[in-house]
Amino acid sequence: MPLNYSEEQSLLRDSAKDFFTTTLPVSNLRELRDQKNETGYSTDAWKQMIDLGWGGITIPEEFGGLEFGYKGLGVILEQAGRTLAASPLLTTCALGVSAIVEGGGPEHKKQLLPLVAAGEVSLALAVDEKPLHSPYDIACKALKEGSTYTLSGQKIFVLDGHVANELIVVARTSGDTKSREGLTLFLVNAKSAGITFNRSVMVDSRNACRINFDKVSVAETQVLGGVDQGADLLDFILDVGRVCLSAEMLGSLQESFDRTVEYLKMREQFDVQIGTFQGLQHRAARMFCEVELAKSVVIAALTALDDGTDQTSIAEQASLAKAKVSEVSKLVTNETIQMHGGIGMTDEEEVGLFLKRARVAEQTFGGIGFHLNRWGELNNL
Repeated sequence: MPLNYSEEQSLLRDSAKDFFTTTLPVSNLRELRDQKNETGYSTDAWKQMIDLGWGGITIPEEFGGLEFGYKGLGVILEQAGRTLAASPLLTTCALGVSAIVEGGGPEHKKQLLPLVAAGEVSLALAVDEKPLHSPYDIACKALKEGSTYTLSGQKIFVLDGHVANELIVVARTSGDTKSREGLTLFLVNAKSAGITFNRSVMVDSRNACRINFDKVSVAETQVLGGVDQGADLLDFILDVGRVCLSAEMLGSLQESFDRTVEYLKMREQFDVQIGTFQGLQHRAARMFCEVELAKSVVIAALTALDDGTDQTSIAEQASLAKAKVSEVSKLVTNETIQMHGGIGMTDEEEVGLFLKRARVAEQTFGGIGFHLNRWGELNNL
């Protein structure tokens, strides 16, 4: 498996880097936070991304997309991570599109995918119900009544949920709570009667919300995949999200590392650059090696998605990438704060924002412990 990018993917990465650096620098996130922006991201910048074709980066050409693959989306998200850019790329283009492409019927694809590519529809995945990620621990019920289902329950930490037009909701149609069997995924219009949203203000300023479903009526034609057989589809959707989030985290930790190295070259103590201290050089060298390993696992996971590898292999690569990148993010952001000293924790210094993003991203779709355990189970360890 070649752990590199093609010429086209490298050009896209360079283009994305220019876009995020000039259009959505870190100061944009601070501005959104301070203004308590209701949307949580710049709609003007999102329109520019749509014009660049990024909304359809993983959508098949027959539905108006570019069909450039997950590596293409990965390099964009990597650069977005470098500036902590807020956008619906992860929730709509990774989670939402994968759900419709893999689990949607012909009509779902024909109706929704062109609208997603055009930026007219955004998507969100509603799965978690507990503080810690537990994708099969589902109490939200869907009871069938004739040709419709009635959804009742609650979802928490739904990324971009309050601004999405369509929700992919994981509900229990049979079986006991925590059972992998009996899960069904539904495509639910966000304006349906009985849905209420309560936006959460996250420490890293990423969009998230709590959603309540009070006897929401959903047609049986809105089922994604099979009834009671949604776990496999859910696993794939989440693995796409985990890999793409790992790509974004990779960009953030690389930026954090680069800023730390520059600070070591610039900061003087007792008229000596602190970067000349051997102890700090050793710590920087360790970070460099770990960053390179993180790059490798992310590229391997993105490649597995594009190559259509079997689900077990994709799951292994996704958990390996999420666990390793989370581990490296923790290491690098901790070292960044320590090497910057007290100024690193002040709001005026941007490196503190990278630490906050790293901590939230680590727990999103499963933390280090979750994925180490999952990887071990997949390999019968």
